[in-house]
Amino acid sequence: MTEQERQRDLGALVEADRLAPALYSDPSIFEEEKQRIFRSSWVWVAHESELPGADTFKTSWVGTEPVIVTRDKGGQFHVLLNRCRHRGATVCEKKKGKAPVFVCPYHAWTYETDGQLRKVPFSDGYPEPFDKADYSLQRLRVEIHNGMIFATFKDDIEPLAEWLGPARKWLDLFLKQDAGYGIKVLGEHKFRFPANWKIQLEVTTDSYHFPIVHKTFLNALDEETENLMDVLGHGGWIEDLGHGHSVMVMIPELIDLDENLDIPIPERFAELAKELATEGHDDRSVRRIVRAVGGTGFNLNLFPNLACSLALFRVLRPVTVDETEIQHIALGMHEGPEAANRMRIRLHERFQGPMGFGTPDDAECWERVQRGVKGGADMWIMINRGTDAPADGPEPGHNAGDVSAETGMRAAYAMWKRMMTA
Repeated sequence: MTEQERQRDLGALVEADRLAPALYSDPSIFEEEKQRIFRSSWVWVAHESELPGADTFKTSWVGTEPVIVTRDKGGQFHVLLNRCRHRGATVCEKKKGKAPVFVCPYHAWTYETDGQLRKVPFSDGYPEPFDKADYSLQRLRVEIHNGMIFATFKDDIEPLAEWLGPARKWLDLFLKQDAGYGIKVLGEHKFRFPANWKIQLEVTTDSYHFPIVHKTFLNALDEETENLMDVLGHGGWIEDLGHGHSVMVMIPELIDLDENLDIPIPERFAELAKELATEGHDDRSVRRIVRAVGGTGFNLNLFPNLACSLALFRVLRPVTVDETEIQHIALGMHEGPEAANRMRIRLHERFQGPMGFGTPDDAECWERVQRGVKGGADMWIMINRGTDAPADGPEPGHNAGDVSAETGMRAAYAMWKRMMTA
C-alpha cells in the first residue's frame, strides 16, 4: 500500500459525525498515532510550580516516549529525552526532585540539567575526534504559557500561541483558580485502564453522560450543590476552539471567577468564609478565595493530552492500543490560605480521587467501550448528538452546540483526521 492509499484509508475512518471502531482497536493505527499525533503536537508536560528552583526536575512523557523536564542553574526550562546517548538506558527514574546532573547507571555518562554531556569515563577509548557536544541528551522544543510547559519533537510546528488559539483565553480563565496567589500543584495520583486513549479524550467535554454515570455522586449532594451540578440545566454550551481543543461551559456565571463576586457565598463554603475572615482577609479577598475553591464552571480540553476540569489537570498517556494511563494533578494556591487548599483537596478527593465517586464509574464505561468495539467491526461509533442544535452562549459564528452536544468530540476527531492524513 502506498502512503497516499494509507492516508486515504485512515481518513475514511472518521466522518463528520461518526467513527470506525478500528480507531480504538487497531495496533497499526496506534503506532502511527505515536508519530503523527504525539510527536507532531504541542504536548503538555508540566507546570512551573513542579520545578520550584534551579536544578529541579520532573519525569514526564510525550506520547509513549519518556522525558525529563528540568530547570537549569539559570532558571531556564528544558525537556530532554530520557535516554542515554551511549547505550539507550534511562538516565533518571525518580518522579521529581533536585539534582545538579543526571548520571546514567550503566556506564556513568553524566549530563547537565540542560542536557549537555559533561563527563564520559575512560573517554580515550573512543575514536578521535570525540566531541562531547555531539552527544547531548536530545532536546525537545519548549514553550510556556502562563506557567504551563509544553514540548514537541516537531521543530517546524507553529508557535504554541497559534496552536492554542482561542483556547488560550479559556486556559487563562481556568488558572484564575489561584485567586491571585499563583497556581501550585498540591498532589497527584495515577491509574491505568484497559482502553484506548481517545475514549478518555472524549469524556472531558461530554456532559451527556454526567447525570447517568454519576447519579450516585449527585444523590450524595446537598440540594444547593446538586442544583449547581445540574450540568444540563444552566444553559451552557460546548465550543470547538480549533486544533482539536474544545470547551464545555456548564455554569456560565462561573466562567470568570473574578466577576460577580457580590453574589451570596454558597452555604457549603460558609464555614470556610468565616475562617478566612477570622484570619484577616477582607471581604473581597474572602469572596475571591471561596470562588476559587469552588472552581470554574467549565471544562477545557487541550488536544492531545490535557484536560482542565474542576480543581485539577487530567493528563492522559497512551501506553498501548488498549491501555491508557491517567494522571490526576490536584491544584491549589501557592502560599494561599491553608484552609482553602485543604478544602480544594477534599473536593478533589470526593469526585476525582482514587476513592472518589467519579473516577471508578468513568473508567468502567471506558473499559466497556473497549470491550464492546471488539464486536460489530462494520458498525459506526456515533458522535452526532447536537449537530443541529446551535447554542446561544458563544459569539455568533462560533462552531458550538448545546451543553449536551458532542461538539468537543467532533473537534478532536477532525484534528485527528487532519494530522493522520497530512
